Amino acid sequence: MLVIGNGRMITRNPEQPFFENGAAAMDGNTIVKVGTTEEIRRAYPDAEYIDAKGGVIMPAFINVHEHIYSAFARGLSIKGYDPHGFLEILDGMWWTIDRHLTLEQTRLSAMATYIDSIKNGVTTVFDHHASFGEIKDSLFAIESAAKETGVRSCLCYEVSDRDGMDKAKAAVMENANFIKHALADDSDMIAGMMGMHASFTISDETMELCAANKPSEVGYHIHVAEGIEDLHDCLHKHGKRIIDRLMDCGVLGEKTLTAHCIYVNKHEMELLKATDTMVVHNPESNMGNACGCPPTMEIVHHGVLTGLGTDGYTHDMTESYKVANVLHKHHLCDPNAAWGEVPQMLFEGNAKIANRYFKKPLGVLREGAAADVIVTDYIPLTPMTADNCNSHILFGMTGRSVTTTVANGKVLMKDRILTGIDEEKVMADCRQAAGELWNTINGRF
Repeated sequence: MLVIGNGRMITRNPEQPFFENGAAAMDGNTIVKVGTTEEIRRAYPDAEYIDAKGGVIMPAFINVHEHIYSAFARGLSIKGYDPHGFLEILDGMWWTIDRHLTLEQTRLSAMATYIDSIKNGVTTVFDHHASFGEIKDSLFAIESAAKETGVRSCLCYEVSDRDGMDKAKAAVMENANFIKHALADDSDMIAGMMGMHASFTISDETMELCAANKPSEVGYHIHVAEGIEDLHDCLHKHGKRIIDRLMDCGVLGEKTLTAHCIYVNKHEMELLKATDTMVVHNPESNMGNACGCPPTMEIVHHGVLTGLGTDGYTHDMTESYKVANVLHKHHLCDPNAAWGEVPQMLFEGNAKIANRYFKKPLGVLREGAAADVIVTDYIPLTPMTADNCNSHILFGMTGRSVTTTVANGKVLMKDRILTGIDEEKVMADCRQAAGELWNTINGRF
């Protein structure tokens, strides 16, 4: 038994949304009771106790679009890289990195990403992987890191024709093998999807190959209309818009996650809604790549299940929350935009998306939910209630406000110290691997 108490507690349960001095009791991987600190401690006097010290207790964060393979890009300078558009960014930076990744570098990239996620209070990650240097077993390498760190993960490999059909077929089979493996796993900590890069790098033949090797229990994870080039390519080659092509190929549906959706129109939003397809917004990445601002507010207003991701740009969900909030206010010239939509995406949409792949309720502190709980050191300057707690998170916290992270009932970090992981050793290994990757990319051996 584990009890976390003595903090202002945000539950995300509309029946009991906030406790001024709350506590959550966990038995194994499940929350068994929430209430005031006094009543929970009285009910479970012998449980291990973590004191929140007056900070905020809340459900752990969920990231529904990550790119673990980008972990070693920080500070990387590639000879001759001078991009003037999105396609040059993709080929010059990201595809160059993934073409050189070894399996061990992929595993260490995952270790680095998961460690940073834990430090920022993220315990569930939907990753979209690419390592065309070594495809086979790359998802299994990431899974090994997920198990070692204790982070719940839904993984897929980015199928693409960009490096030829042999590698496209290998990518499809990596997905198929991992999905089969994940479906047989009963831990509720690992899941698989059929990953695809984007419409403009996937032929009809490869689309059909993906469909033929995808079990009905899972959907697709694909970038959609991230750049205008993707839309232009689809119109030119197929005579239709991207969402229409995906509809015709049987890609859309309640288990499918479409990332970005920048260049989509009203008709496509209606198709997303009609098929119950999921969308994930990645504001910092869209801005950093100069791809444009997606019509995310309109997508949400259409009733499409929409979540918030980071696209590997950061592992701090509060950072994405802050950027999404100001991006849409600025873009729409409307100071009232995004106040409700963005927290809905982060705190409701992400949990709903995750629970299409994981059984135990996520993103909520209530009886029967997953024991995924974080503590922050944030002690509010002004009154904090159920009605204004989102504004306190938005303006008062960052990911590194998190002091303690619990996932599936296991304490992964306590008082900012990782448990069960030799962080110093892992980081030393990551630095060495990153240096080797950089030297390989730039022709220095």
